[in-house]
Amino acid sequence: MKTVLITGCSSGYGKATAEHFLKQGWNVVATMRKPDPAFLGEPSQRLRVVQLDVTNNDSIVQAIGQGIAAFGKIDVLVNNAGIGLFSAFEVTPMETVREVFETNTFGVMAMTQAMIPLMRERGEGAIVNVTSSVCFAGMPMVAPYAASKFAIEGFTEALFFELESIGVHVRLVEPGYGPGTAFTANGMNGLISPPYQAYAGQLMAQFGTAGAVTTPDQVAAAVFAAATEESEALRFPAGPDSAHLANARWNSTDEQFLTGMRSMLRMKR
Repeated sequence: MKTVLITGCSSGYGKATAEHFLKQGWNVVATMRKPDPAFLGEPSQRLRVVQLDVTNNDSIVQAIGQGIAAFGKIDVLVNNAGIGLFSAFEVTPMETVREVFETNTFGVMAMTQAMIPLMRERGEGAIVNVTSSVCFAGMPMVAPYAASKFAIEGFTEALFFELESIGVHVRLVEPGYGPGTAFTANGMNGLISPPYQAYAGQLMAQFGTAGAVTTPDQVAAAVFAAATEESEALRFPAGPDSAHLANARWNSTDEQFLTGMRSMLRMKR
C-alpha cells in the first residue's frame, strides 16, 4: 500500500486531497500547523494527522519521521501548504513579502530537500508541488504571492529533469481561483492604499461574479493524477479557469495574451 504526505491539510485543497487519496486506498500523512485529529470525521487506520510547520526544519524532520514510523515509507510528497496575499505592492512591507516566501517558496524547497534522499535510496517516488494559475497570468494585486509561486514553477521544472535521473518524478498542479477555500479568504486580508482602492474593488467584484472557478475536488483529482499517472507531463492545470488560462498562455503571442488579459481585467493601457 502506498503512502502520501500532504502539507497544509487543515482545509480547502489540502483537506480535499487527503480525502481523495484515502478514498483511493492510500495511507495518508495529513500535516498542518495545528493538528485536528477529527478533521476528516471518522478515524482511519490509514490516516495520521501530524503537526508540521514548513518554515521550521526540526518540524519537517519530525513530521517525515512520524509518517515513516506509521507506514514504513513515503511514496509521494504533496507540497500544498501556502499563504495568500491580496495587496498593492507599493505599500506591502518587505517583512510581509518575506513571510509569503518563507512558506510558499522556501517551505516547499525545504520539504523537497528533506524527502529527496529517502526517495533516491529507494529509486522511486513522486513530488507534487501545488502552485497557482497566476503562473499562467500574473494577476494584479498579488505580486508577492505570484512571485513566490513563479519561483516554485522554475524550481520544479529544473528538478523535473534533475530527479528523473534517480527515478523520482516531479510535477506541478496549478489550481485556478477557489472562492470557497479558507486560503482564498486569508489572502484577501491585504494592504490596499487609497490610489489602488478603486481598482482593487473592481477586481474583487469580478472575483465575486466569476463564472468558471476551481473546486477543492478538482484540485484533489489533479494532484492524484500528477502523483500516479505514467506520463511525461510536468504541468497539471486544475479547474476550468486554470485550464483556460493555460491554453491562452501557451497558444498565443505575448501581445495577444496581454491584450486579452487587459480586456478581461478591464485595464486601460
